[in-house]
Amino acid sequence: MIITRAPVRISFLGGGTDYPEHFLRHSGAVLATAIDKFNYVTAHRHRSEMFDYAIRVQYRKVESARTIDEIEHAVFRECLRFCSIERDIELHTIANLPAFTGLGSSSTFTVSLLHALHAFKGEFRRPIELAYEAIHIERNVLGDRVGCQDQTLAAVGGFNLIEFRKEDDIRVHRLPISPQRRDEFAAHLFMVYTGVTRRASEVVAKQLAKVNDNTATLLRMRALVDKGWDVLTGDGPIEAFGALLDESWRAKRSLDAGVSGDFIDELYARGLAAGALGGKLLGAGGGGFLLFFAPPERHERLRAALGELNHVDLNIDAPGSQIVYS
Repeated sequence: MIITRAPVRISFLGGGTDYPEHFLRHSGAVLATAIDKFNYVTAHRHRSEMFDYAIRVQYRKVESARTIDEIEHAVFRECLRFCSIERDIELHTIANLPAFTGLGSSSTFTVSLLHALHAFKGEFRRPIELAYEAIHIERNVLGDRVGCQDQTLAAVGGFNLIEFRKEDDIRVHRLPISPQRRDEFAAHLFMVYTGVTRRASEVVAKQLAKVNDNTATLLRMRALVDKGWDVLTGDGPIEAFGALLDESWRAKRSLDAGVSGDFIDELYARGLAAGALGGKLLGAGGGGFLLFFAPPERHERLRAALGELNHVDLNIDAPGSQIVYS
């Protein structure tokens, strides 16, 4: 049996500039971190000669198929096809957090699955190669309207500034900060689950339709990435990062009305009133997890103000896709 895991991510600044529709013509970059919440995939050999099916996959459903073409789950099906595995395998996936919540979990699953399939065949892939393969599967094979940061963070992990040049030319710059500075930053993060799920591709479609109209805003959001880098790698007050998050969130809201809504806006206002210095809705918008940046001594006030929402503890700078058992 082989077990792989890959982390989901928090994107702080630059989200939206990681879509080829934008970065192939303009600069694209994000400041983001992998966190210690994972998608796991298990793969083990199935003796199909003893059963009436050749492939078995388990997620919320269980599928037993004689051929790849019979598999309903598109990511399982196309990753198996991409890796030229046609039979004699059983796959299972579980995750620490729900899907469609702004943490890049769909891409995390794709990366973890590809890693497991390559390992099953005895093949080695560098982390960035896993990212490129996942981007290809999602964008070119499945036709999903996704960006390129989720796959990259899932594959390489860490706390990074990631530059996007082409879909197969992505540069990862590890954030050069001390463990003390990193821990100080992490202590300011406060994440809650709004309870609203949505498919990112549906939210993004409207934004991509306006990508030319939104170029100036996206370039401004890209510039905030460099400012965030300067704050985190400098020796000034870490609290300055909160204002950058707030500016970025207000810019993102202007991309399309579907990014936020009355419910999300009301939650965000409550967070600021409770002492948060800034924050954002994670992912493409519309729902999912809401992140606040606040001094640790104000977190109890945030819990009181947002008490009906589930709070999730997290650690940043998590490792990328790994084989955890073989």
